[in-house]
Amino acid sequence: MTKRIGILTAGGDAPGLNAAIRGFGKAAISNYGWDLVGFRDGMRGLAENRYVELEAKELSGILTTGGTILGTSRDKVHRMMVDGERKDMIPTIVNNYDAAGLDALVCLGGGGTAKNAHRLAEAGLNVIHLPKTIDNDILYTDSSFGFSTALEIATEAIDRLHSTAHSHHRIIVVELMGHRAGWLALGAGIAGGADVILIPEIPYSVEAIAAKIERRRANGLSFSVVAVAEGAMPIEEAKQLEYARALVKDASTPEAKAIAKQSVKAIESSHRGTSLALAQELEALTGLEARVTILGHVQRGGTPNGADRLLGTRLGVAGAAAVAEGHFNVMVADRGHGTELVDLESVAGKVKYVPADHEWIEAAREVGTAMGD
Repeated sequence: MTKRIGILTAGGDAPGLNAAIRGFGKAAISNYGWDLVGFRDGMRGLAENRYVELEAKELSGILTTGGTILGTSRDKVHRMMVDGERKDMIPTIVNNYDAAGLDALVCLGGGGTAKNAHRLAEAGLNVIHLPKTIDNDILYTDSSFGFSTALEIATEAIDRLHSTAHSHHRIIVVELMGHRAGWLALGAGIAGGADVILIPEIPYSVEAIAAKIERRRANGLSFSVVAVAEGAMPIEEAKQLEYARALVKDASTPEAKAIAKQSVKAIESSHRGTSLALAQELEALTGLEARVTILGHVQRGGTPNGADRLLGTRLGVAGAAAVAEGHFNVMVADRGHGTELVDLESVAGKVKYVPADHEWIEAAREVGTAMGD
């Protein structure tokens, strides 16, 4: 019998999503003769049973297009906002899956999507996850589509900011995405020749950064470029957050855990906008003018580069092969020069942080880049 497969994109948009949809879809339709349906707006469309039939013509011309032709959302399947209330929509999604006659569901997304996919797998659905995020923070995959394009965009921004910093003898603080992990800021900082790179994994000292800037000025370099991941924190603030997270982990009751989670959210909320505070502190310590550029969503928009088109296509095709072979409840990982299937349970809820001894950090230090510690 002809298989009927659902596909959706969830979480933040990223370059390469359409390439992955196309890769899976073309293999599904042309190679295996399956029917393909695309759910609109991620998990919300799945819960509301909003989908379209996808044929080969709908997949034509989307390889080079940014964003996602299916739309996306950040809904959690077990706590979805419906009529002003949080509801568990997993039973509804299971019913919709059965009513649509699906044999499998392919979910394209990042860490949050991996958790949603795992919950649906536990509910009995046949699920495949394809890893997408510009942060590159999904465990057990070498890379995720979206990261390479974002890296190019961020690197070009740093390149352009160098000329302004040099011309005006300024400190330029450029904030890049990366709330939990610093892969993007680290990679772009190295590629763009930033003088200081700040990432969430290495809490920073403002005084140490100022000292680096002063050493550069003593050597006749009266400007500096500081690349900052949005989740980078001063040492004291990082200690507070670590303590609050430990309380969440060690909480003995649901009430205690809820209170601890509120503390974590409060610390994270108060941290927003610290690039501006950092610039002001550096200006006060060094006497140099400091300016801030926050790239924001421009990092994940627009046309995917060749690497992300290739990766999205590869993972999509490998996902179709996994369905054909009956492998479910897995993520299709990019490993070495090939792909590998990883159990969703080992991926969901995990974060791939930058290790303290990672080659990129060592390379940054060896070329004289300060890491803020």
